[in-house]
Parts: sequence; structure tokens; C-alpha cells
Amino acid sequence: MSDTDGQVPLPDLNAAEAPPTADDIGYNEDENASRIAADLEAVFDVPVQVSAVLGRSKMDVGELLKLGPGTVLELDRRVGESIDIYVNNRLVARGEVVLVEEKLGVTMTEIISGERN
Repeated sequence: MSDTDGQVPLPDLNAAEAPPTADDIGYNEDENASRIAADLEAVFDVPVQVSAVLGRSKMDVGELLKLGPGTVLELDRRVGESIDIYVNNRLVARGEVVLVEEKLGVTMTEIISGERN
């Protein structure tokens, strides 16, 4: 192996023209996003369980058995409070309930950054 193997040539700083920048090369943020999406393509088909938790309530089994259609169940959240969004039983975001074409949906308003083990 010689001393020059593996070395990257340096730009000529005395040249009349400046070296091309990312703008000159045609760097495009959309292309970068597409490349990242392509890199993640292997995990696109991995199934995950997504849950949107409106609130929680505790009750005895006897009370649970008495519930029926039209029963109002009091939850631990107030109207307008954000809901928790879980992916595979891990809290990942908070959001708001929205109505989309006569169906309920969730808009994420906050991403929860979790620590990796």
C-alpha cells in the first residue's frame, strides 16, 4: 500500500472557479426524503398495534357487567385534553380527536421522545 492509497483529493483553492456547492449539484430536500424512505422500505410491512387512549376508568367487575348500550362511562380526562397514542404499548405521541368524513381520527400534536434501552 502506498501513502496515497485511500486519500481523497483536495480541491484546488487557487482555481478560478469555486468548487460546486450542494445548490450547484442540484441537492433537493425531496430527493433526500425519498432516499431515506427507500432505505426504510424493508420495515414498511412490519405490523404494529396503534392505540389512541381517550381516558381510563376503574370499576369493579360487577359494575362492568351492568354496562349496556347507551351507558355513559366517566373517564379520567377532561373534554379538550390531549389523548395518548401508543404504538405496541409504548407511548409515542399525544394528539387530538378529529372528525374525518363521518369517522373519528387522531391528529398528532406532540411526539414523545423515548429513551432507547
